[in-house]
Amino acid sequence: MDIKRIAIDAVNETIVMTVVHMDYKGQVAKRINEKMPLATVKGFRKGAVPKDLVEKQYGKAIKQEEVQKVVDLALERFVQSERLNLLGNPLPKVNENFNWDAEELVFEYEIGLVPHFELDLEAKNDIVKYIVTADDKLIDGQVARIQKQFGTAIPQEVVVADSDITGTFANEAEGINNTTTIALAIFKDKATADQFIGKKVGDVVTVNTKGLFEDDHQLMDYLKVGHDNVHGLAVDVDFTIEAINGAELAELNQELFDKLFGAGNVASLEDLKAKIKEDAESQFAQQADQKLLADVQEFLIENTKFDLPSEFLIKWLQTVGEKQLTPEEAIVEYARSERGLRFQLIEGKAMATSNIQITFEDLKSFTTKSIKQQMAQFGQTNPTDAEVQGIVARVLSNQDEVKRLSDQVVAEKLLELFKEKANPATKEVTYEEFIAASYGE
Repeated sequence: MDIKRIAIDAVNETIVMTVVHMDYKGQVAKRINEKMPLATVKGFRKGAVPKDLVEKQYGKAIKQEEVQKVVDLALERFVQSERLNLLGNPLPKVNENFNWDAEELVFEYEIGLVPHFELDLEAKNDIVKYIVTADDKLIDGQVARIQKQFGTAIPQEVVVADSDITGTFANEAEGINNTTTIALAIFKDKATADQFIGKKVGDVVTVNTKGLFEDDHQLMDYLKVGHDNVHGLAVDVDFTIEAINGAELAELNQELFDKLFGAGNVASLEDLKAKIKEDAESQFAQQADQKLLADVQEFLIENTKFDLPSEFLIKWLQTVGEKQLTPEEAIVEYARSERGLRFQLIEGKAMATSNIQITFEDLKSFTTKSIKQQMAQFGQTNPTDAEVQGIVARVLSNQDEVKRLSDQVVAEKLLELFKEKANPATKEVTYEEFIAASYGE
């Protein structure tokens, strides 16, 4: 068998395979001999069919099967021996006039190659690493929410200024139907809040989503509107009141502190505020890291130039998945996934050039930390090591979970690499300022 590569450009090639009789005749003859005792041809007893009739009836199909096996195996070995770094899988070129009786059978496969490119992680940039602080306004608001949350609910007949109102926001045309609890202070406009004053259970108040809250992103929380739809959304929604409650605020005492944070960990209002600040800024740091990673990703995609075998990948996308895509669908899918593919290649290059590797100990350590954080959220602040490691072992026995967690470990290691190499400017902001910077508002 003769196999050769024909370069089209830097990222597209064709593999040409020429198969001759010697490559498959032995296996075809073996299959014919195996078929003879089982062959059935009218006029002959089973097992007594002459060999030439067996070859005539089954030979073509057997030959095609055996040639394809030879081609598949040779193609796989050739890709390995040439150390080809492929995008997608080889695609056979369709030949409507293929002649299976020819002395030489020629098969052609299109391949798309991973491009060669230079990656400069230290390129000049305007990326910002945000340090997000919890200011007094946020901390005092959280104290007030704690007092209200752990206070005693008092049912009310009508809505007053400090009522908590449970009900459902609905707009059938927009697919909005979400039950939530609101306080009138969440509304941006006092006139909107005033519409609720004096209303009773069962009453319906209609409000417009445009400017409903101080931050349009709150539509995501209270109405369950997707992020892509919140900006500029201006539709009427009906709020049907289902319950009205006032609250007797919880006293800020040791019993409440112990209930929230465990015995003796918080002993005063000052301790409570310090704990709120610590926990909030820990969460903010995670969000700031995610933004930094997204900003670095965007910068590297825009500033790392290389060609992709786009036409090949669009063809390949039509062949993968449970449902075959049309050419038009494949074009749309490629456009949707191209930037992700580009960053995947950049990510791989960064890991290779920086010798980043993921060990089992890395994965186990990351999983242990994640499990402890999750347990703490549910009040288990001091689990035993045996409890934690038992959960870790169960999680790591699931291959889907291992893949998901491995991706998170890679992202964490790359984030540290990008912090070091990209050298972003540091800026301290409040959470409100961070949200504005994140969403361009």
